[in-house]
Amino acid sequence: MNKLLIISGPSGVGKSPLLKAFNKLYPNIAKNYKKLILYNSRSARPNEVDGDDYYFRTKDYLNSLRTNKNYLVFDVRDDIQALDINELANNLNTNNLIFEGNPFVGSELIKTDILRDVERLSIFISPLSQDEILFFKNNENIILSELITDIMRRKLLKRAQKQKGILSIKDLENIETRAKSAYEELKLANHFDFIVPNHDGEDSDHWDTFYYPIGDARKTLMALVDLLENNKSSYAEKWNENLL
Repeated sequence: MNKLLIISGPSGVGKSPLLKAFNKLYPNIAKNYKKLILYNSRSARPNEVDGDDYYFRTKDYLNSLRTNKNYLVFDVRDDIQALDINELANNLNTNNLIFEGNPFVGSELIKTDILRDVERLSIFISPLSQDEILFFKNNENIILSELITDIMRRKLLKRAQKQKGILSIKDLENIETRAKSAYEELKLANHFDFIVPNHDGEDSDHWDTFYYPIGDARKTLMALVDLLENNKSSYAEKWNENLL
């Protein structure tokens, strides 16, 4: 049985550009991992491809899978996602797999008995470091949940404007749902093996303006590579369950 790499974090935190940089700059490592593709009820974003990013299906179809023992079905914010267990098992027989997605699904992949015999490495990408969270928690003028919502709202707005230009009311509502979900998602981080703080989300030019990522984007990429090569990363953190 091969390894499952789980990379999760709030929407817009930088998971997608991280893996894009990883595939481009470390192809000898990346080639050993095949993407785990889930079903998703949301519409495809610009440049997303059915069967490569997700299997895009309707909510009605994914709801119908709840009674099918061959699928795990997840409620993710306002969307529904599903995992084909047989496809997962077949892929793990021949490949290492990488899951990149939200913490609701990521934490279930960590806890589920279905994968109890599978070697797993789980990494949570956070918009704040442990030190920053402790600082803001101790500041009586700051409500941490509202701060995290505002941070992710700004990142998501910039990402959406890059992708679409003019945003619709539906786009703005979707951004608000994702931003407000981020604080609850960070509460799941303690289930992961490592937490990597990253201020360069999908809104940042630090990923691809130059040949190589700079700033936190570079640190996050190097942390991923170190952890995959079983090296200690000075940038990766471990959080206890009482942090948030």
